[in-house]
Amino acid sequence: MSDVCIVGIGIHKFGRTDGLSGLDQGVHAVREAMADAGIDWPQVQFAYGSSDAAGNPDTMVDRLGLTGVQFINVRNGCAAGGSALFSAQMAIKSGEFDLGLAVGFDKHPRGAFNALPAEYNLPDWYGEVGQMVTTQFFAAKIMRYMSLFGISQKSLGLVAEKAFRNAVHAPHAWRRQPVALEEILEAPLVSDPYTKYMFCSPAEGGVALILASAKKARELGKPLIRLKAATMRTRPPHSFEVFAPSVDVVADDTRPRPTASRIASADAFTASGIGPGDIDVAQLQDTEAGAEIMHMAENGFCADGEQEQWLAEGRTEIGGALPVNTDGGCLACGEPIGASGLRQVYENVVQLRGDGGGRQVPGDPRTAYSHVYGAPGVSAVTILER
Repeated sequence: MSDVCIVGIGIHKFGRTDGLSGLDQGVHAVREAMADAGIDWPQVQFAYGSSDAAGNPDTMVDRLGLTGVQFINVRNGCAAGGSALFSAQMAIKSGEFDLGLAVGFDKHPRGAFNALPAEYNLPDWYGEVGQMVTTQFFAAKIMRYMSLFGISQKSLGLVAEKAFRNAVHAPHAWRRQPVALEEILEAPLVSDPYTKYMFCSPAEGGVALILASAKKARELGKPLIRLKAATMRTRPPHSFEVFAPSVDVVADDTRPRPTASRIASADAFTASGIGPGDIDVAQLQDTEAGAEIMHMAENGFCADGEQEQWLAEGRTEIGGALPVNTDGGCLACGEPIGASGLRQVYENVVQLRGDGGGRQVPGDPRTAYSHVYGAPGVSAVTILER
């Protein structure tokens, strides 16, 4: 199978952009990515596009050109962007194509995500009593985790504080003002133990990645940033996921439960031939502050409960042993569902190119990891290497 490289990246600023549709933002990102790769639209052989609330991505051919290109739409919760990238890299690995596009965009209305019970095979009453409000589920899940593994609310605050501090140097981020730890911890509660600064918000934005075979990348004269692994997995038995109406009883609740993220991560490390200790920079799903903490363990970077010490010692800071969410993650960028997972990969390419400016990871990073997670328990992981 051919190696897959990322040869072009483009992004439309996340946040709120009045007067532009989600599709407009996706088209902006595609044009920026093509310019970065040094190609024109007729050279793109296929595309996979992800959007949850802003229309069908394939309709952007009206703006980009009616070339008859194969264009497939992907909808897979918060893992939609990662799923689009997984599909795109498989098309090149198969040998069928050597140049293609993964694009994601969204434009969510203000307020909480409006998930419908029927979409997750749940009865209507489940939503009528408020259980589809994700802030409640995330709060319940982290409270349980904090009790099991000794994580403090201060650690949740440290994650949020880091996110806003990193985003100061990320032009595409939505919230780019630092927020003091004390203010984060003393802010109004949304769902205990989370204050308003510990959740991300539905947002807008678009991201595009141009993928090529290694041979094609050399022809284009682009640096070889290789996609060493891309995995996407669904939930196994006994996992505790978004919209789960209950949690299975197990013999030992202190042992790690199997999750889609654990499976996707383990498979990605196996496919790439490298381990967690070899990763120089990571982007982990942080829909809320506790998610980053739990995903540190689920992705194999530490054991459950070790996060408290990691955060206290600054190991996940820009200059730490494993910088995490260097552009502020979902907490600072917001989450346009179709684009969010691709934003993580965009940021990793920026880091591997050494173009991060004030958020650049020191020491000439060579490997980068991204992880996206969504309802009802789907996860996608990518590993890049240059």
